[in-house]
Amino acid sequence: MKFVIKRNILLENLNHTSKAISSRNLIPILTGIKFDLKEEGLYLSASDTDISIRSFIDRSEFSEIKELGSIVIGGKYIVEIIRKLPDTDISIEVIDGFKMIVSTSNTEFNLNGVNPDEFPNLELDETKEPIILNTDEFKTIINQTFFATAQSESRPILTGINFRIDNNALEVIATDSYRLARKVINIDKELDSAVNIVIPGKNLMELSKIIDDSDENIELHLFNNKILFKYKNILFLSRLLSGTYPASSSIIPSDFSIEIETDANSLYEMIDRASLLTSDRDKNTIKLELVDRELIISSNSPEIGKAEEKLNVDSDGSISISFSSKYMLDAIKSFNQDKVTIYINNDNSPIILKSKDDKSLIQLVLPIKTY
Repeated sequence: MKFVIKRNILLENLNHTSKAISSRNLIPILTGIKFDLKEEGLYLSASDTDISIRSFIDRSEFSEIKELGSIVIGGKYIVEIIRKLPDTDISIEVIDGFKMIVSTSNTEFNLNGVNPDEFPNLELDETKEPIILNTDEFKTIINQTFFATAQSESRPILTGINFRIDNNALEVIATDSYRLARKVINIDKELDSAVNIVIPGKNLMELSKIIDDSDENIELHLFNNKILFKYKNILFLSRLLSGTYPASSSIIPSDFSIEIETDANSLYEMIDRASLLTSDRDKNTIKLELVDRELIISSNSPEIGKAEEKLNVDSDGSISISFSSKYMLDAIKSFNQDKVTIYINNDNSPIILKSKDDKSLIQLVLPIKTY
């Protein structure tokens, strides 16, 4: 294998591919990136068994191609080397079987590689009729739900994001059992059968980092135990989580006795300031009260002190309810809207957040009982 290519082209694709490399992988071959140069161009592949990524560079992007071939090279080292080389043409050549020479006019690295035959078959198959989503919409879906996934592996299913498709409606749900994020959008395609899958949340976040602000669409290819995403010149394969995801219909109330519409930034800042006098030990608990059309946000820590903020609102009723400030701040921030509406029934019921400008999104935060 021997070719010459611009540094920025190679580095961009290596950065995408390297997201599938795990530093904790006990299988040495899976710490590497496979270079496979064929007539049509260069395929860069990596896998940690949880996700697999293949990036393709068309031969038209090369300055020169002299010899085809393949090799697996240490992912950590090749990415750092290319990143720190000057922005110029880079020559890459494989010699003596499995040695890679990376060079510019003034620099040369000699790296030991691995037999590419030992690299696993990634099985990056595509379906004939994928689901197609706008990339901006897809990134928004992930950003508005991922934060509500569980970080603990005690209930593995809750570390994932639930994708449900019925007819032409896509419902995306994330919950850690203390809060819930739900996004519903329409897709252009009506499926013959319903879809109910759970994708690891951290995998979707890695995919979201690859997607840039372009007009390109992203394709979703569904299989029994995996999902393949196709975006531009990148194939991203993720395993699916097994198990039954909790149904949101039984958690989210449909009727409410109290409705408080308020400025999102003002509410966020009030809660943020009040949370300064809370601690992780107390679950960052703050209190929300509605008294005589006045919204009161307060915190009280015997060890730290007290804080209280007030805001006039156009809402009747009376309520006193406590919740995690962190969870509420995450929920408010996800809307990216000027106004949010809080819906509550009583001090033991879930707190629901919606926006009249974005009816596709619902955020739920469970109250915290204080004694």
